[in-house]
Amino acid sequence: MSRPETVLIVGGGIAGMTASAALAQQGFKVTLLEAAPAFGEIGAGLTLTPNAMKGLDFIGICEAATAVGVEPTRQRIQHWRDGRTLIAFDRSTQRATYGAPYITVHRADLHAVMTAAAERAGVTMIAGANVIDSAGTTVTCADGRTFSADVLVGADGVKSVIRRRFEATAPHFTGHVAWRCLVPVTPEIQDLSDFPGVIIGPGAMLNRYNVRGSQIMNFVFFARQEGWNEEGWTTPADPAELQAIYGHWCDDAQRMLAAAVRQPLFKWAINAREPLASWVLDDSVTLLGDAAHAMTPFLGHGAACGIEDAVVLARALAASASAGEGLARYQAARHARATFIQRESNANADRMQGQDTDLFGLEGTKDEESLGLFTYDPRTVTV
Repeated sequence: MSRPETVLIVGGGIAGMTASAALAQQGFKVTLLEAAPAFGEIGAGLTLTPNAMKGLDFIGICEAATAVGVEPTRQRIQHWRDGRTLIAFDRSTQRATYGAPYITVHRADLHAVMTAAAERAGVTMIAGANVIDSAGTTVTCADGRTFSADVLVGADGVKSVIRRRFEATAPHFTGHVAWRCLVPVTPEIQDLSDFPGVIIGPGAMLNRYNVRGSQIMNFVFFARQEGWNEEGWTTPADPAELQAIYGHWCDDAQRMLAAAVRQPLFKWAINAREPLASWVLDDSVTLLGDAAHAMTPFLGHGAACGIEDAVVLARALAASASAGEGLARYQAARHARATFIQRESNANADRMQGQDTDLFGLEGTKDEESLGLFTYDPRTVTV
């Protein structure tokens, strides 16, 4: 078999967009399909750690992404009852320590930078292409159109159509519900912007960080909750739900609540996947991002893993004599790390939302940095 020439990617989110740019820059002819009527991102903010930013450097947009994001200098974890700082993190040395920045950024701003990179690389981008089925390396859209390539990549998220060929099991509800909103930074909450972080308590937590020049904060409220499990980003939420959960928390939590209820508020159930034994089918079909390893957000590494996947996939295919060889190299380089992060994300929810917050961190902190995730470099890892 010869080196593949064409790649078809289903899903134009962060992972798919990164993969399209990376593969096109490696000389492949890439077509990117997106179900939505236009390319873009919904949702709100996300964190990109140095390992992810090295992936963006591979496609030439590390500094452009940093420019539309915020580099925090410090973060903290606070106690739900009195707001005291349990652990503080110095983020001012991330570039010096890891060779890349640590940023918080609005998804739409990041996606725009990625889209521009894909366009520069010559990716054929087709919106309104809702893939409903696939066979071999050909996909069929709801409107009857078909698309084919030498290699098919499923980057179509937690409800991936392409993943159905690997297993019939649907995503599972993790027992966590999240609420989100974007809040303008006003004098009343300026100190919360100046020292972003997480407030943790029994079965729940609140996260806040800056986006868009630190003029806006992204708030995310998490709680263990059964009975409602609708996955998605755009379900309107009742502020009374947050008041019922967090109404007795510390003053900082109350100020976050007061600011949040004045903004459009959305909720979603956090669904995830169990690890697959293999991400490769017939030496020509593979998965990346949430389609491969959808995880809970409690290590902040969902998007980072998708970016890492994309860069390693492009490098592996470019270094191989055939699609099968390239996909095998990709899986060998990525599967164990992604599975580890899936497991640790769930474990971190248990650590941060334990029943006795006073014990948090007494036996040492396990987080994305202490677990060594920041040192990974998708540009150089062996493929």
